[in-house]
Amino acid sequence: MKIILLVSLLGLVSCNESSEQQQNRKQEELNKQAVQSVGMPAIVNFSEKRHLKDILELRDQETPTTTYVRDMNGRLHKVCDSIGFGIPNSTQFTNPSQYYTNGAVLPQADPNGLYSGSSEATWVLCLNPKTGKIAPTYLEDRITVSTFELE
Repeated sequence: MKIILLVSLLGLVSCNESSEQQQNRKQEELNKQAVQSVGMPAIVNFSEKRHLKDILELRDQETPTTTYVRDMNGRLHKVCDSIGFGIPNSTQFTNPSQYYTNGAVLPQADPNGLYSGSSEATWVLCLNPKTGKIAPTYLEDRITVSTFELE
């Protein structure tokens, strides 16, 4: 009798599973099969992770840079001498998603403590050529920032 009740309850649980939950479960099963069949890449040097760490640490310094925009013909045009590498306009100082629900995945801060977003617009700390002081400059063009002058 207990076995019949257990089987019935399991049947009810699977009936209440949403199509998205079914897809997620099946996708997870396929992913497990793929890993068992193919295996994982033999990453042993972690060079890219080390390079990203180096880049994040360099971005944490007051690095003198030069900021450019590119015209429709692909030519670079200097916007300004700058400090740092620019910050996408969508970057947040605090967590933009402070909601709590069961099983929700909340955004996690980057190692620099900021919440990155994706944005075409960028804030650049340009050096004002007349005063030599830093002036925040809002650019909606895609930018190229370099630690040396580009031609």
